Amino acid sequence: MSQTKNSLELPIIDHEPTPYAGPSRDEVIALRHQYLSPGILAYYREPLMVVEGHMQYLWDETGRRYLDAFAGIVTVSVGHCHPKVIEKVHEQNGRLQHTTTIYLHPAIVQFAEKLASKMPEGLTRSYFTNSGSEANEIAILSAREFTGNRDVIALRNGYHGGTSTPMSLTAHGTWKFKSNTRANVLHTHAGYCYRCPYGLEYPSCDLKCAHDIKSVIEYQSPGEIACFIGEPVQGVGGSIVPPKEFFQVVYDIVRQHGGICIADEVQGGFGRTGHHYWSHQNFDVVPDMITMAKGIGNGAPLGAMTTTEPISEMMKNRIHFNTFGGNPVSMTQGLATLEVIDEEGIQQNALEVGAFLKNRLLELQDKHALIGEVRGLGLMLGVELVTDRKTREPATTQAADAMEMCKQRGLIIGKGGLKGNTLRIKPPMCITKDDANFLADCLDEVLGEISGKQ
Repeated sequence: MSQTKNSLELPIIDHEPTPYAGPSRDEVIALRHQYLSPGILAYYREPLMVVEGHMQYLWDETGRRYLDAFAGIVTVSVGHCHPKVIEKVHEQNGRLQHTTTIYLHPAIVQFAEKLASKMPEGLTRSYFTNSGSEANEIAILSAREFTGNRDVIALRNGYHGGTSTPMSLTAHGTWKFKSNTRANVLHTHAGYCYRCPYGLEYPSCDLKCAHDIKSVIEYQSPGEIACFIGEPVQGVGGSIVPPKEFFQVVYDIVRQHGGICIADEVQGGFGRTGHHYWSHQNFDVVPDMITMAKGIGNGAPLGAMTTTEPISEMMKNRIHFNTFGGNPVSMTQGLATLEVIDEEGIQQNALEVGAFLKNRLLELQDKHALIGEVRGLGLMLGVELVTDRKTREPATTQAADAMEMCKQRGLIIGKGGLKGNTLRIKPPMCITKDDANFLADCLDEVLGEISGKQ
């Protein structure tokens, strides 16, 4: 069957998908409606059924191939079903699938040692979980125990997970329930220069958005600040990259008031931003804690929090363990993923292909008035769409249409931002320049068609 619409063609690859023989798409939709919680959302007006993945590509039940430029929301770092990762996981599955951390097993300490080797100096102690949400829960708990304070400050338009405490950290209502609006959680401005809340311009603004945290602490949390948590580059918030000095200002103020600093690296870590292994390193800061998930295990349900020895000691204050966190299979997959990142130059690829792709997107910005801003680092990119470049009115409908039309052409991208008008581009970090050209050509065609209809 034809793999693309119009003149676009995906790069040729040497992989044939296995013929699918399971339930039909319609049957899966019917069963989903009958047996799954309606709170489990599906992307696209006509939901996509994915039955196979290989490196940067996905296949649906008909055998149609797609370039995955969203990577399960950056969950897949080195490629779907990477053969080196799969081989080691299969071997571990055949030997031992589960044991809790109350028993000894070599995989967890080997993985922890490898992870510590990637950390800033002083961050050596890891606690493993099943998700980023759990990792952020442990981080907030540890900060509160360590400081003796309760208040947590998060960035507006940030996202930290789907369990109770992480949902309360989210400033906007789309991602949390009313019951997650909790005391002891405060919010400060993000470094979102394109939509500066003060109407100022960088650098003459003197980082007023960053200094806002001082007012938040002194007027809303005097003497009670436990920690600040922020994504160095906001993911769900629309690939927001703050000015280089932003986190330096924020971290200094937090520490002056007795709090500790947490970098949520769930989406930006493991080389995705190109120049550095961790996205916070782009801003010349050293956090007290780093939380991780998604790309840490290339698709495995795996998360972690790494911190200093003194902060880690707080977890001994009570009996606490995670039944599945640190299980041998996930630990093996996490370790294998880190090894592949090193062995195959994945971070360097994110830098080179990311720069190439960003340049292509900037060329599209010159061509299409719908594009208000192209931003991001490495392979963590965002394209914010607007109906008017002067007023910067969010092009929310157009972003949704673009996402749908890209799918029709064999390209999977996401969208985010407070108004849902930013196209999110975060593919597996193994993509090639040929893939990047296909992606840019696809967006070029789609945005041209959308503009022609207006």
